Amino acid sequence: MTTDPTHRSTAQALDAEDPLAGYRQQFQVTDPDLCYLDGNSLGRLPLATVAAVTELLTQEWGGELVDGWSHWIDEAQTTGDLLGRSTLGAAAGQTLVQDTTSANFYQLCMAAIAARPGRRRVVIDAANFPTDRYILAGIARALDLELVVLDNDGTGGVPIGSDCEQISVAALKKHLDDVALVTLQVVQYRSGARQDVPGITELVRDRGGLVVWDASHAAGSVDLQFDQWGVDLAVGCTYKYGNSGPGAPAWLYVNAAVQHELQVPIQGWFANRDQFAMGPVFEPAEGIRRFQIATPPVIGLRAVQVAHRMIAEAGMAAISAKAQRGTSLMIDLYDAWLAPLGFSLLTPRDPDQRGGHITIAHADAKQIAAAMRTLTKTIPDYREPNGIRLAISPLPTSYTEVWDGFDRLRELVASGTYRGVAAAGRVT
Repeated sequence: MTTDPTHRSTAQALDAEDPLAGYRQQFQVTDPDLCYLDGNSLGRLPLATVAAVTELLTQEWGGELVDGWSHWIDEAQTTGDLLGRSTLGAAAGQTLVQDTTSANFYQLCMAAIAARPGRRRVVIDAANFPTDRYILAGIARALDLELVVLDNDGTGGVPIGSDCEQISVAALKKHLDDVALVTLQVVQYRSGARQDVPGITELVRDRGGLVVWDASHAAGSVDLQFDQWGVDLAVGCTYKYGNSGPGAPAWLYVNAAVQHELQVPIQGWFANRDQFAMGPVFEPAEGIRRFQIATPPVIGLRAVQVAHRMIAEAGMAAISAKAQRGTSLMIDLYDAWLAPLGFSLLTPRDPDQRGGHITIAHADAKQIAAAMRTLTKTIPDYREPNGIRLAISPLPTSYTEVWDGFDRLRELVASGTYRGVAAAGRVT
């Protein structure tokens, strides 16, 4: 048996020994010939989600009506405990599943800044996800704070030495005078590089600030250990490697050690100490409930529960190991097939320094990504200015699916047939 990555039998052998291989059968795969390498944008549908949501609609909402709130009311917390336990390395009482990543990000950033009165500086990186950058810029403008943007991708800001968009503890240390808040991604959405979560968290805390981590591109592909790493605050989504569906509710994490000193700016009735007293004065509840604004999105929570019970069963250690092995296969195929065709690699080669996707660059990347969809039945993810992201979602994606997608990409570019496809169009 060959171990040459350019032989399809190598990928097939990896599938044969994969302890997670059976999970693929638990997802809806409508077209077995489709290579879906975009699970870092939207995960596949777990078959059990259909039954779970249908049961909620017909048996609970349909049959119980308003009496269902007797057991629905705390689902943001119980689902948060499940997600925290399965995916974040978090003990109970520190995670809520609610709202959107953007809303949760705004809430925790505002709470962190308010908890550090008198400090006038907030820090983010230029390569951060656009929403996070836009929200923090708006907060800084509204509160008259100094916004420090670290230029880790060449698009502007304070110069900082960076490889693959990573920010070192040593480089960050120079920019923390008078800092209230630093916010970074656990895994960079474009390059796929991982940041030093425990090192940066400890550094910023020692300098008197707080860090809000965005784990949207890490949760479900990286074996996160928030409690062990001393993370204070984090947010993320559930529809990528979390496989919980488009627009599924997001989550926020607040370490128990800092919950008492933080309060989100939107003081919803679910966060009130005596919620049903309907009193005239807001008094924050104890614990994680003080960070909940309003009614839990029960339908979406059922999808989150199904997907994260599956993650809990599989185990994040095994999931993360497959993400590393899958992205290593991608890089081996890049070296053999794509580098000679004019591609460059934007992702770290060290598997411990990346998440579940890699990014390759090419001058014709947008046109190539469009052609992959229309000509090769392979779904990638294009990102400006010239990047193609390719992911292995460890539960539904096989190694052979990865191999086939790269083989099709190689043939598409080597033959030049992609040039007949318009670059315009939908690229997610």
